Amino acid sequence: MDKENGMEWWKCVIVGDPEINTRKVEPENSSLSDLDGDTRQTVEKMMFDQRQKAMGLPTSEEQKKQDMLKKFMEQHPEMDFSKCKFN
Repeated sequence: MDKENGMEWWKCVIVGDPEINTRKVEPENSSLSDLDGDTRQTVEKMMFDQRQKAMGLPTSEEQKKQDMLKKFMEQHPEMDFSKCKFN
């Protein structure tokens, strides 16, 4: 089943069923070690990016783009990037 809006909880599983009170749901405590490798890597990346954003630093994707641009500029010293504006 796919949700129309992945950011919201379903009110009920099947139309006509009683509504789920999300305030009464108590998630289990878990740690990163409980996750499989791919999921853990994704969660750690998200946590890193969140910390970076909070500190006003580039996320892993933004850093990757900056590194690629820097490498390109180093490989092409004949090009003048002094008047370029990068977002």
